[in-house]
Amino acid sequence: MHEMSLCEGIRRVVDQAAAAPEIARVTKVRLEIGRFAGVEKPALEFAWEVVMRGSKAVGAGLEMIDLPARATCFDCASTVDIEDRLDPCPKCGGGKLLPDGGDEMRIKDM
Repeated sequence: MHEMSLCEGIRRVVDQAAAAPEIARVTKVRLEIGRFAGVEKPALEFAWEVVMRGSKAVGAGLEMIDLPARATCFDCASTVDIEDRLDPCPKCGGGKLLPDGGDEMRIKDM
């Protein structure tokens, strides 16, 4: 389950950001997760509860924001949203797409 290690990385970032003594606790963390990031959201939610114990983010809400997958079509030169890596271009039907987004995961804010 790589979601546990993802949460451990998030905890390190949260701990660094909340290290100031005037910050008592973190109440919410919002993550942006790309369609192709390979993150199992239920597993991430479970890992979140376990990994945040003992941190300033214990009990904090976790909001996951879905990001679309994007690709550039070499046939029509459009940048389009796609559902699957092997989808044809939704504008022209072409099959020469270069994915250029959708595999990211980042902390939006906390």
